[in-house]
Amino acid sequence: MTDLALDRTDIATLHNSLADGSVSSAELTGDYLSRIKKYDSALSAVLHLNPEAEDIARQRDEERANGKPLGPLHGIPVMVKDNLDTRDSQPTTAGSLALAEHFAAKDSEVVQKLRGAGAVLLGKTNLSEWANFRSTRSASGWSSLGGQTRNPYALDRTPGGSSSGSAVAVAAGFCAAAIGTETDGSIVGPAAMNGVVGIKPTVGLVSRSGIIPISSSQDTAGPIARSVADAAFLLAAIADTDTTGPVTVQDKKPVAVDYPAYLKADGLANTRIGACRLFAEDQASIRGVFEDSLTALREAGAQVIEELALPSLVSVREHELVVMATEFRQGLNDYLATAQAASVRSLSDLITFNRNNTERVMPYFAQELLERSASAPSISDSIYLTARRESLRLTASEGIDRALSEHRLDAIVVPTTSTPWVIDWVNGDNRSGSSAYLAAVPGYPSITVPAGYVHGLPVGISFIAGPWQEPLLIRLAHAFESVTKVRQPPGFKGSIEN
Repeated sequence: MTDLALDRTDIATLHNSLADGSVSSAELTGDYLSRIKKYDSALSAVLHLNPEAEDIARQRDEERANGKPLGPLHGIPVMVKDNLDTRDSQPTTAGSLALAEHFAAKDSEVVQKLRGAGAVLLGKTNLSEWANFRSTRSASGWSSLGGQTRNPYALDRTPGGSSSGSAVAVAAGFCAAAIGTETDGSIVGPAAMNGVVGIKPTVGLVSRSGIIPISSSQDTAGPIARSVADAAFLLAAIADTDTTGPVTVQDKKPVAVDYPAYLKADGLANTRIGACRLFAEDQASIRGVFEDSLTALREAGAQVIEELALPSLVSVREHELVVMATEFRQGLNDYLATAQAASVRSLSDLITFNRNNTERVMPYFAQELLERSASAPSISDSIYLTARRESLRLTASEGIDRALSEHRLDAIVVPTTSTPWVIDWVNGDNRSGSSAYLAAVPGYPSITVPAGYVHGLPVGISFIAGPWQEPLLIRLAHAFESVTKVRQPPGFKGSIEN
C-alpha cells in the first residue's frame, strides 16, 4: 500500500507521483482495489470490477518507462457508470437483470477517449436501474442487479441518482474520478449528495454513442470528481471535438477547449452572478449553507443579483415527462436492436421480462415509466412537439436566457438539491428541491460544487450558464472552491445520529 490518501488525493498529485516514480500505476491500481474490497460491502457502489485493470496498469507503466505518457490521466484509475458500453469482460447492464449477460461489441466513444488518454478503467459503477427511468416511486441507487448503493456520509441515506455508484465511488476514494450520465439531475444530484463535484456538459459536447439512452434531447455523460480541477481534466479527455455530428443546442459547437486552463483562483472577480432562492425557500436545512455561499461569492469579488425569478419544476415537469417518455422508447429500441448479446431486443421485451421476473426485478417498485413510454406518442406527433416546445420556452427563452440577458449575468447560482433523505424502499425517493431541470431540459451546462454540510450531510451549489460555457463555469466553480475549501471525506457513519 502507498501512503496516498485516496479519498482526498487529486489527479495532479497522482500524476506527479507517477511521473517521478514514487508510485507506479500498478501499485496505485492495487491500492484502489484494496480500498474497494475493504469498504464497498457497506456501500455497493461498484457493480463490476475490471479483471484486466491490473494488466492495463502495468501496460501504462511500461509506456511511461518508454517515454510515452499519454497526458494527465495516464495510468490514473477511473470508473464509468454501467450504462456505458465497454468492449471487455464487463457487461453493460443499466443495473437491470435483463441485461446481466449483455457484453457490448465495442467501447462507447467516451470509454474510447478515456483509454486513449491513458486512463486505467478500474470498473463500472452501480446506478439507479435504467438510470431512474423505471418508476415514479423508485429508490435512487437501487438496481435489481447491484442492490442498494448507500451514501458514505450516512449509510442509511440516499446516494442520489442515477449516477449513484459513480458519485459514491469518487467520494469514498475507490477511483480518482468517474463518469456519470444525466438526463435531469443524474450527475449533479448524486455529486452534491456525496460531497463531490459534477459537471453536466452542454448536450452534444460529449458523445452519446454507446450509452444506453433515455432522452435524445437531454442525455449527456460527464465527469464526477473530488475537485473542480479533477473534473476539468476528465472533461478535457472525453469532450468530443467532432463538429459534424448532431447536437440539440443550436449555437456553434467549440472545436477544442483546454478546460484546465480556466482554473483561476480569482475567477469570481468582477462577475455578475444571479441567485435564485426558489430552491431554498422550503428547505430550512440548506438555506443557511446557501446564504453562506452567497457571502463567499461576494467576498471573492462577485456582484450577486438576488431574487432571480426562474420557472418552477411543477410548471416544466409535465412537458418534460412527455418528451422523455417519447424519446426513451425510440432510443432504447434503437439501442437494443443493435445489442447482439442482449436477451431483450425492445422496450416491449423488457417490460415482459420484468413482469416474468417480478420477485427479483420489482420487489419494491414497479415499471410504470417503462409502460408509459411504451404507449407514448411518436416524435413526429404534435403532442410530443408541443411538449418539447413548451419545455424549451419555460427553461430557455423565458428562463435561463431571459435571466442572463435581463440582468447581464455571467451565470446563475442555485442550491443543487436537498440534503440526502433516508432510503425508503416502500415510498420511494423524497425527490424534493432539485434545481437540475433548469439546465437539463434546454441542454445547457451546469456544475455542482460542495458548499457545506447539515448534520454531516453534504450540500452542493450549482453554477448554470448558456450553451458551451463550460470554461466559464469551471472558472467560477474553481474560484468558489478555492475560497471555501469545505469538502471533507466521508466517515462511513451508520446514520447522522452516531
